[in-house]
Amino acid sequence: MTTEKATAKTPRQIWMALLAKADPARLVALFPDLPMHEVIRSPEVGAVMVRGRIGGTAAPFNLGEMTVTRATVRLADGTVGHAYVQGRDRAHCARAAVLDALLQTAAEPDLRRTVLDVLATEVVATRQARAEKAAATKVDFFTLVRGEDA
Repeated sequence: MTTEKATAKTPRQIWMALLAKADPARLVALFPDLPMHEVIRSPEVGAVMVRGRIGGTAAPFNLGEMTVTRATVRLADGTVGHAYVQGRDRAHCARAAVLDALLQTAAEPDLRRTVLDVLATEVVATRQARAEKAAATKVDFFTLVRGEDA
């Protein structure tokens, strides 16, 4: 029996992460009009325990609690969407839940192009800018040959 977890993510896991981490204002700009939907679980704020591992491989420990908001919606065709977002932004959570439901329908290719691909491109650009900024502060240490060592 193996203790390794599968690292491959499903398309839904990827889009749910993008929607949850997206800037709420950017999500509104990319998808301003929500279709008709039924609220199954209105956005509610709660807390989850965050666990950590020293070095990524040691025994897990409770790091602390984090505030999250969750919501569940149903589209007119019966498709259900869920969302969990960090923080207390109920509108962001509701929008992400509706998008999760829509991405499970025939609207997925269009939404992937107009929302998900744009968000993913922005994430890559942000990471690259952060990496370039960090690289600019990198210090290379080297040893000069001293006279008595020659």
